[in-house]
Order: sequence, then structure tokens, then C-alpha cells
Amino acid sequence: MPKKETKKETTLQYTFKSDILFKMLFVRYPVLLQRLVAALLSIPFISIDGFVVENSEIPPEEVGTKFCRLDIHMTVAGKHINLEIQVQNEGNFLERTMFNWAKMYSSALPKGNNYKELPQAIVINILGFVQFDCKEVYSKFMPMETTRHEILSDKQQYHFFELPKMPDITTIDTSNEQDLWLALFNAETEEELQELTTKGGEVMSQAVTAYRSITADEQYKYLERLRDKRERDEAQALSNARDKGRVEGKIEGKTEGAENLLLSAIKNNFSAELIEILRQDANISLERLAELQQQAKAKL
Repeated sequence: MPKKETKKETTLQYTFKSDILFKMLFVRYPVLLQRLVAALLSIPFISIDGFVVENSEIPPEEVGTKFCRLDIHMTVAGKHINLEIQVQNEGNFLERTMFNWAKMYSSALPKGNNYKELPQAIVINILGFVQFDCKEVYSKFMPMETTRHEILSDKQQYHFFELPKMPDITTIDTSNEQDLWLALFNAETEEELQELTTKGGEVMSQAVTAYRSITADEQYKYLERLRDKRERDEAQALSNARDKGRVEGKIEGKTEGAENLLLSAIKNNFSAELIEILRQDANISLERLAELQQQAKAKL
């Protein structure tokens, strides 16, 4: 009896984990962005008013020439919200997200206004990696007293959604819009998109239609080519740096050569990912890396 053929799945060329796609789609389709924010914060869609995206541009020169982050900063019903998708763990994500919150909060008070008028500042991160040692997909943090568990303020909030912890797309609760959105960000194949279009209702159908429109757009393809070139250039720079490090390590001693290599990478504005790879390769501590970064700044 002949074997039953297994249907081959079609891998998507572009996924919702692309920050370029993420930003372009939700800026062009603000109603979908409102639906996403409402779902992630578990608030009624109809409660959202005064919705404004503060940073709608995607400068090609930034995408193509340096490591850039395409987050979405918006004002929603008076709240300041920063939404970002982060695929790779760079080792400093929590520190960076707290820094981003601090910048957003400190710039939210118009000159001369009372501190009581500072709005809620909310950071939402969709992560392509596991950040916390727990089984829950969703984590929410606010400052609180460690013994009484009394909340200090609800104006400082961090919301994290860890995509690797999501169940298979065929087993998610299709009545839960938050799960549908996260499944969409996790989708890697054409068949998964079709599954969401069929079972996810009108909002998912609109999101997939928007996806097809954006990924067919020449501007989007151009930005992705710029990003691809930048990543290939960085990979080559990393290869060259490693070769140089091996030579310097032989000449000067392993530790000294590795530190010189890291110092050179910092001075030449290597991305955080590359610096972290080099640090781990050389088994250099985070504390020593911080010292080298200060040393590089002092010599500028």
C-alpha cells in the first residue's frame, strides 16, 4: 500500500516578528493597532479614544546603516505607551526597557505642569525568546513594597508577552483575541495564516489582508533589503573581528587580545548583539565589559 504523502508547509518569507513589518503595518492600519493594544492590555476596544502614534516614520538611513529599533510610541486615552517586538535576547533587554520607560515618563510632563499630571507610562514588549523562568506567557510588572506587596504607583508598568511559551496555533482559544494576536506573531507558515484567517474572525482576517498588502509593497521590500544588507555586513564584521582577535590573542595573550578586540568593537559602534557575542566568546564578564565601554567613551 503506497505511503500517504505529507502535505508540505509553505514557509513565510516575512513574518510578523520583523520589526519593519510590525511598524509599517500598524502605522498604516491604526484600527488594527488599536485592536492589538486593547487585546494586550485586556481593555475594551471601545474604551480607546485620543489615539495618536507619535513616531510613525521609518527612516531608511537608520535601517540600512546602523542598528535601529522600530518601536511604536503612542498616546492612548492620555496614557503614554511604547510597543516593541524583540526577537533576539541581547543580554541587556530588561535594562534597556527600563531605560526606555524612564525616557518616556520623563518627557511626558509639559513644562510648568504639576507632577501629579504625569500620565501612566506603559511599556509593552512582545518577545521572541524566553525572558522569565515561569510557564506563563504574560507577565506584568509594577513597583511595589516587597513585604506588604503594596503597589507604589500604577504609572510605571511593564507588560511582557513571551511567544515561545504560546501553545500550538491549532489549540489556542479562538475566542480570546489576545491569544489570536500572539498566534499571529508566532506564525511561520502560509498554512498558519490561513488557519487564523478561517478561525480568527474578522480582526484576524483584516490583519492577514494587511500583511499581504504590506509584504507586496516595494517600499517594504526595499527596507527589508537594507536590513538584510546590514545584517550581512555585521556578520562579516564579526567574522573579521574574530579572526583579528585570534591573531591578537596569540601575540598579546588571550585575555588582553580579547579585551582589545571588544574595545575596538565598541569604538566602531558594533551592534549590541555583536558585542555580546564577542563578550561571550572571550568569556569576559559584564562588569569588565562596562569598564571597557567607559574606557572607550573616555577616549572619544
